[in-house]
Amino acid sequence: MHRLLSLLSLTAILAISACANKVSPQMQRPEIVGHRGASHDAPENTLASVKLAWEQNADAAEIDIYLTTDEKVICFHDRELGRTAPGKKMIAECSWADDLQGLDAGSWKDPRWAGEPIPMLADVLATIPDDKRLFVEIKVGPEIVPYVVPLVAESGKRPEQIAFISFNAGSCRAIKQALPEHEVYLLSGFEKRDDGTMTPTIAELIAEAKDLGIDGIDVNYGGPLTPEAVAEVHAAGMFIAAWTVDDPAVARKLHAVGVDSITTNKPALLLETFAATESTQTAQ
Repeated sequence: MHRLLSLLSLTAILAISACANKVSPQMQRPEIVGHRGASHDAPENTLASVKLAWEQNADAAEIDIYLTTDEKVICFHDRELGRTAPGKKMIAECSWADDLQGLDAGSWKDPRWAGEPIPMLADVLATIPDDKRLFVEIKVGPEIVPYVVPLVAESGKRPEQIAFISFNAGSCRAIKQALPEHEVYLLSGFEKRDDGTMTPTIAELIAEAKDLGIDGIDVNYGGPLTPEAVAEVHAAGMFIAAWTVDDPAVARKLHAVGVDSITTNKPALLLETFAATESTQTAQ
């Protein structure tokens, strides 16, 4: 009798556990990351955009960094001036003092943002609320790392508040070695082969991330993100994020397959989407 009761108890525990595992992904939404801040509403990679992401209650914001010739770490996306700030010079050939300081990085978006400057990384780090984090995309090689490390230390932010991402494997390895307590994720897009499969595979990205000694991958949402692929990342003990998603339907699909984080130009919209979904589930 005792043995039968034990078996029944074990069966009940396993059933409860299975149910919990089944519903838990639906009960906890992914982290919502403001791409270059709240860049649908404000000029990307500016303090205005990052602060707006916080105001919209994004869980995190993402910015891009370059190193200037006078060794300043600045926030900017493109390789050269022209689209979001006036000029034609390559950013890597610009000095802060002579080329970038004082440039208008807001008017291109809307006249009301006129005069919004290109910010320094230190200025953006200072804005991170205690319960939020910043994704810092390194747009260049490992040469920037020695200039980033003291800025992180001086910011006073906890390691879990500043994560690093990059398409450059060398930059991922170097920043992880320099700041081992901080999360680092390898960025990747995907290309479709002639046979319809995609490269790289999730397995290849996991292997590369392991080789680099980093914490996860941050991939284009159009890649092979199936429940099995995401489970493979999690089984390797890694984090998986997807970029850049502005469509609520796509965001819900990514949530369904189990991604940990979604980067978006519209954090307010996606937060509203998941809040509505949670309200519906609670009502049911």
